[in-house]
Amino acid sequence: MEFIDSHAHLADPAFAADRDDVIARARQTGAVGIVCIATTPADGDAAAAIAAQHDGFVACTAGQHPHEAASFDPARDLPRLREQLDRGAVAVGECGLDYHYDNSPRESQRRAFAEQLVLARETGKPVVVHTRDAAADTAAMITEAAAAGVRGVLHCFTGPVELAEAALAAGWHLSFSGIVTFPRFTDDDLLRLAPDDRLLVESDSPYLAPVPNRGKRNEPAWVTFTAARLARARGVEPAAMASLTADNARRFFGLAPAEPG
Repeated sequence: MEFIDSHAHLADPAFAADRDDVIARARQTGAVGIVCIATTPADGDAAAAIAAQHDGFVACTAGQHPHEAASFDPARDLPRLREQLDRGAVAVGECGLDYHYDNSPRESQRRAFAEQLVLARETGKPVVVHTRDAAADTAAMITEAAAAGVRGVLHCFTGPVELAEAALAAGWHLSFSGIVTFPRFTDDDLLRLAPDDRLLVESDSPYLAPVPNRGKRNEPAWVTFTAARLARARGVEPAAMASLTADNARRFFGLAPAEPG
């Protein structure tokens, strides 16, 4: 099963002791790429260093998470994010809106998200979006951005369906994580909603380990369980789903084709 983990936090301290082993296990399980996601400019530097160490296998992004939006300073942070994108980061984000935890004021979240959507438009890079309990504002902002040519993905998506429909109408992607393997997740209709060319899979590691590893530190190798769950809902073979989503990730992020053998 060849797959690409489209969203992993490899720079997280949870991987400090064995990051290279984690990446090696992903390769052994069939991974042909991992996208290392940034949540702050400092995190983006760390992600870029990991990508440089694993050139051709790990890619990185540049962005500021909504939890950190209160500290986002456009004059200071946008030039730094732009520099990271110029140096090879493949997407803007993780950015977006989180009204569940409200770790930053909502107005600060909207401002930081809007600035990063503009950055994506100006650089031509896609956007990786985190959204939780903020469906209406997220839908409005991504619809406006898409009209200006911005491409994006709603990562770790679990609904609502109205937001999925807005994203798909805008030409955006949906990415599914280990949450879809949890017993409480039963919405197979949501897993069938996106067309084949708009699907991605991810670990969101070190978080959200899929069944049968729920409760453990997550890692990219376990994306296979998420791909299998998505395949079951859509009536295809797991290997076919993994390959399909890997091809989608290559196109979405502009990744190089997998090397033969």
